[in-house]
Amino acid sequence: MSEWLVLAIAMALVCALVLAMTVVRHRRVADDEDTSETPDVIEYMTMMVGVVYAIVLGLAIAGVWEARGAAEDSVRREAQSLYEVTQRADVYPGPVRDRIRGEVDAYVAHTVSVDWPRLVSGQDASAEGAQLLGRLRTDVTHQSPANELQAQAYQPLLDHIAAADDARHSRTQSDESTLPSVVWFGLVVGGLVTIGLIFTLQIRRSGRELLLAGLFSALIVFLLFMVWSFDAPYGRDGTDSAGPFQDLFPALSVTASR
Repeated sequence: MSEWLVLAIAMALVCALVLAMTVVRHRRVADDEDTSETPDVIEYMTMMVGVVYAIVLGLAIAGVWEARGAAEDSVRREAQSLYEVTQRADVYPGPVRDRIRGEVDAYVAHTVSVDWPRLVSGQDASAEGAQLLGRLRTDVTHQSPANELQAQAYQPLLDHIAAADDARHSRTQSDESTLPSVVWFGLVVGGLVTIGLIFTLQIRRSGRELLLAGLFSALIVFLLFMVWSFDAPYGRDGTDSAGPFQDLFPALSVTASR
């Protein structure tokens, strides 16, 4: 099921529940109850709860946004470093150059087609990826420079492989949920309390009040959905977050998707 469909269903259900409870409460209100006035202390408590929840929700959004950005940066560094290896290997003889590029291609294809679905589903990256990258490092390290041009390219090649290895470790270590369970508990409970405070304001069945109550509830659901969506650094499904690999190695990406 699409994430957007889940969001639409959740927003519709919450809005319908809030509106139904408002109508039921209005029908069950006593005839002598004054719904035109709300005690000042209730308005103050509602305002304070709303402010505190807004701060917590804003911090949660900032946290998952920062984690998503860091994960995307690791992917870009890894892909760019491997691409530089394929370009700088041009100074080596044909057989050596083709072997280095083939090892890079094998690692990228494995990362996109095998490791990425595992990352999205919450599993650990496979050990084969580390083995492929280690094989590339060993091959380049044992390739002695035969001329000045190769000598100048030797150390940058090792540096780019080391950068790719470092970015890979960052990628595999940041695949888990950013927010702990206790924070999610606070966000969900806080959202329910914040929406529930609507009924303490003694709203009536006027179209304007019902519309505002529905929009407010839908906004809370949308913000929680946004936190949930960004809480997965590499997305909830598909390989869209592997964009840098797909952009720099388009032929391998097409082959891996088949």
